[in-house]
Amino acid sequence: MYEMTIQVRVTDIEKGKKWYEKLFQRKPDFEPHFGIVEWEIFPGSWLQLAEGTPAKESGPLRFGVKDIKDEQQRVMEGLDVEHFKIHSREEVPVKWGTFSDPWGNQLGFYEYHDKAEQEERIQTIAGKA
Repeated sequence: MYEMTIQVRVTDIEKGKKWYEKLFQRKPDFEPHFGIVEWEIFPGSWLQLAEGTPAKESGPLRFGVKDIKDEQQRVMEGLDVEHFKIHSREEVPVKWGTFSDPWGNQLGFYEYHDKAEQEERIQTIAGKA
């Protein structure tokens, strides 16, 4: 295996597209046909937004971020996401939080406690390590 695509469904593709554009802070990378839009999150990793019935109790799909508190504030203010708790456990190398999009899809963020490890992961994924 060398790439992956994860599909998230929304009942209204135009509203979903606008919401996810705000989440990712950019337009989709690919729109193959009506009802499907895609963002390449990082090389070889795609989120495909499709019009349809959202999957019940799936996820969460969490994204690595540099500052989870900043991202928490951004989505609460800009996307009307309800306040969500940020969790942390001593034996887990990240802190994390989960929230829902307007269609009930479970999403979230995580941030490494160890900033050197976080930077190493970013460099590896970017192909610079």
